[in-house]
Amino acid sequence: MKLWGGRFQKQTDAMVDDFHSSISFDWRLYRQDIAGSIAHATMLGEQGIIPQEDAQAIRQGLKGILSDIEAGKVDFEIDAEDIHMNIEKLLTARIGQAGKRLHTGRSRNDQVALDMRMYCKDSIREAVTELKKLCQCILDTAAQHLETIMPGYTHLQKAQPITLGHHLMAYFEMFKRDITRLQDCYDRADVMPLGAGALAGTTYDLNRERVAQLLGFSAITANSLDAVSDRDFCIEFASCVSIGMMHLSRFCEELVLWSSNEFQFVEMDDGFSTGSSIMPQKKNPDVAELIRGKSGRVFGDLMALLTAMKGIPLAYNKDMQEDKENFFDARDTYIKCLQVFCGMFSTLHFNADRMHAGAGGGFTNATDAADYLVKKGLPFREAHEVIGKIVFYCIEKGRAISELTLEEFRSFSPLFGEDVFEAVSLLTCVRERKVPGGPAPQSVKAHIDAARTWLDSLSE
Repeated sequence: MKLWGGRFQKQTDAMVDDFHSSISFDWRLYRQDIAGSIAHATMLGEQGIIPQEDAQAIRQGLKGILSDIEAGKVDFEIDAEDIHMNIEKLLTARIGQAGKRLHTGRSRNDQVALDMRMYCKDSIREAVTELKKLCQCILDTAAQHLETIMPGYTHLQKAQPITLGHHLMAYFEMFKRDITRLQDCYDRADVMPLGAGALAGTTYDLNRERVAQLLGFSAITANSLDAVSDRDFCIEFASCVSIGMMHLSRFCEELVLWSSNEFQFVEMDDGFSTGSSIMPQKKNPDVAELIRGKSGRVFGDLMALLTAMKGIPLAYNKDMQEDKENFFDARDTYIKCLQVFCGMFSTLHFNADRMHAGAGGGFTNATDAADYLVKKGLPFREAHEVIGKIVFYCIEKGRAISELTLEEFRSFSPLFGEDVFEAVSLLTCVRERKVPGGPAPQSVKAHIDAARTWLDSLSE
């Protein structure tokens, strides 16, 4: 007999049982469901809504079920539909009539909302932990490459010389924002819905603040309809991790390019590469490619959540059962990608010589040559034109700007002096960009120091 079967005269069709059941995926909510039930039973006993001895029996019974699940001794039943009713059924079988009192003053609607909020909070903490590890790894690597010169790009064309440390710190900033977005999402998930009932609260004298305290929530929901009928915190989490996956994907795209024979800026560790079944020379960056590919999967999870929720009237509708698989998939994919990416990144070998040589081509010091003329008194637009002509001249001659003679420089402008060679050297180009946020080693070091302070503060 179904726990809700009193009103029905006929058994549910077996096909409907299978179609309706969510235990195949929502079983993973068992920790949250048991914790929520223990808190609910504790409050019911304290309020005198159920006898204290029953509340105690419920707590002990639930703790025993938790231990058995953790030990792999429990087989969940499709017929019991979901994790909530599976646990309640197990509890009643163990402690008898007292188990039937657990559902007093609550509905599966506010129960599942509670479980999902708790699971969302746990998922955010896990994701932030992995992001912190990655950020630490980036900081350590960037600090080793304050003067490793490489070309910076726009439009995938060489633009200006920067350093590898500066480049890596750009990704640190992206991952830092990913952390703060998840922290913001945590605040909105950290609201306790139990007590909303099916949609209209309950006539029992519940102490909702006590349940929130027991479960570590900072607030309770203000409207019972909203409490059971929205999953915007799930959607927000999927949005946060979609942005995070986009950042990982961009980083992976660069590593794929950099590991190619055309770039040779980086070599993947053998442990994070694969070979070809037919071409023995191949060393493929499959890990980076797969992370890049999985970003689309997480984007799809976000769109599925939005689509499932977009047409639902108040309050709860069964459509909302579809929130879980996409949420779980987005969470699992993101955390696994963070873990694998961190392992891959920490084992990379950067080819500093190749990077430096790459910065020497493509006239990356052209802007610095223009700035040299500006500092000699020439308006920037005129300096831009002069250097443009020099670049064209160098292309025709097959030479770099730094390879021109002083006489050749002066054929374009009398403002050029002996100091032009120092001004257009790659190291000078980088070191003179001392503006905060720039690639000068002292600026990047200051950025790293500030970043370490911020990262350390997250543990406080």
